Amino acid sequence: MTTLAFLAWLVAGVLGAILAYFTLEVLFGLKRSTPTVRRQHECCIVVIIPAHNEASTIGATVGALQQTIASGSGGTVEILVVADNCSDETAAIASATGATVTQRSDKEKRGKGYALAHGRDFLAGRAASELPDAIIVLDADCRTDRESIVELGNLVTTAQQPYQASNLLLARTSAPPMVQISNFAMLVKNVVRARGLERIGGGIPLFGTGMAFPWKIFADAPLATGDAVEDMRLALELAEKGLRVRLAENARVISEPAALEDMSAQRSRWEHGFMRTALSRAFPLLANGIGNGSRHKIALGAHLLVPPLALLFLMSGVALGANVLVGFVTAVWMPAIILAALITLAISSVIAAWVREGRETLSAQAILRAPLYILWKIPLYLGFVRSQQTDWNRTRRSGEDTPPSP
Repeated sequence: MTTLAFLAWLVAGVLGAILAYFTLEVLFGLKRSTPTVRRQHECCIVVIIPAHNEASTIGATVGALQQTIASGSGGTVEILVVADNCSDETAAIASATGATVTQRSDKEKRGKGYALAHGRDFLAGRAASELPDAIIVLDADCRTDRESIVELGNLVTTAQQPYQASNLLLARTSAPPMVQISNFAMLVKNVVRARGLERIGGGIPLFGTGMAFPWKIFADAPLATGDAVEDMRLALELAEKGLRVRLAENARVISEPAALEDMSAQRSRWEHGFMRTALSRAFPLLANGIGNGSRHKIALGAHLLVPPLALLFLMSGVALGANVLVGFVTAVWMPAIILAALITLAISSVIAAWVREGRETLSAQAILRAPLYILWKIPLYLGFVRSQQTDWNRTRRSGEDTPPSP
């Protein structure tokens, strides 16, 4: 076998395995979960909102939550806003709207992880009888409903394990095509693949907002970190302790998508953080899972090896083109044929996910822009090689005229 043929087989084998696992996750996730009826507990829930310079949104967020809380029964719900390194009126507005507020100032230790640790320490200072049964983390620009809060509270209180709500962006087929495609990619990742991953391995990652924990787990969780993807890191730390994050599909958290001009910076933070974590943690997690016979760790490690959707198809297209050239030179066509078949299966699974879940998120006309979306993201992926974004930053909110302060 020539060197070129060997490399063609190697590329087809590696990418083929990744494509096959991606397809498996999507196919296993096409079936929607059946809602289960659970007895409601009169539990004490605290919704923690980490907020950095959120004066433009925090009043509406807390106000919407207050209306939601007042609309039914199912225990007590307290809103705790952690005003984290704020230079605006976030704390005053949140307090005036009815939230409990604690302020934190530390310019060296910035990020959601540190804010959550501060909120936990604030709660831990209360008497034992006043400690919450369940903690729900909600971003300052997100919306949810009473049913979702109560569902999460009941789940974590009953099972005494972490749960993650479905985290989606507000779907509008009137949005620019690039925004629609980005929203659909998030739906595939946070709903369809999350369902599939839970069915394969029994647990999923955390998504940063809509995370719910029983107090005893939250009290000991490794929160104080400035990692740009602190949610993924926390899920992996919990997995190392044998704790699985379960999907609460019927609990929903919705947020507005970033404006087109801000979407690149937001995606850079998310995807650079994911890829950096995957490079350092995927193979050790896989090896640990195989060594200990842990289906959860094996599936989660394999999940980390699947790059973001646009990058996966970009890499696959480039690899297929290279393998076709190798076929012309060496007459070894099987690697290209196998890779083409697996790419076709992966694309077909995404189309099935669109038919099943995504037609209200992504219009048929916008699908035609998918190749342009992949090309638009090339600078983001080149930026990962040149200068990874490792610091936490906040995406500009709707209605803000200037970028958020650091």
